[in-house]
Amino acid sequence: MTIQYDKLKQWPFETVRQTYDWRDAALYALGVGYGFDPMDTRQLPYVYEGPDVAGSGGAPALQTVPTMAVVLATPGFWVKDPASGVDWVKVLHGEQNLEIHRPLPAGGTVTSTTRVERIVDKGAGKGALLVQVRDLTDADSGQLLATLESITFCRGDGGYSAQPGNGPAGGDAPPTPRPKVPDSPPDTRCELPTLPQAALIYRLCADLNPLHADPAVAKAAGFERPILHGLAS
Repeated sequence: MTIQYDKLKQWPFETVRQTYDWRDAALYALGVGYGFDPMDTRQLPYVYEGPDVAGSGGAPALQTVPTMAVVLATPGFWVKDPASGVDWVKVLHGEQNLEIHRPLPAGGTVTSTTRVERIVDKGAGKGALLVQVRDLTDADSGQLLATLESITFCRGDGGYSAQPGNGPAGGDAPPTPRPKVPDSPPDTRCELPTLPQAALIYRLCADLNPLHADPAVAKAAGFERPILHGLAS
């Protein structure tokens, strides 16, 4: 099978509803590296539900890492559906854009809607780009919390548009390039070590792609071992 342009552009995503609590918020924080130093009280408010932490500047008992929006109310690993035509074993998360409209509470209920914004054919043997946009909304207030754009690199699906009637030649126009990183020292720096079991923790937040857990699947995809999720870095 191969990518079917019209089918993917009109993929019938259902509205996803998710209720989460402080445990989910703490698990996400642990998955991206918070809490590696149990004596660092700056990290503790993200992984500990207790009273205000001494030395944390009077911060609330539990805070949510802002980027947790990327794992809430996701449509799941839907490209694994055979009807998508995507070679899911060779799929990688390429880029992620996150626009935060309001702070995420440490617990609550959210809903999301997803759409395929564009599909770019990079050519036979060069893969294809699948651009998805997801709106995350607070289920109680109806307020928009975040808008997320993800670019999936479908390494095994380049050249699909060469088939007659399978979308425009070359697919859709590429996404707008991101601004270049300034050629100057960073304003601030935060370094967290990557734990050997990081992928096994992070996958419990959302992405259950076996590429990140099963050595056999990782080898079939061309890797020596299971790899860390791009969004967990």
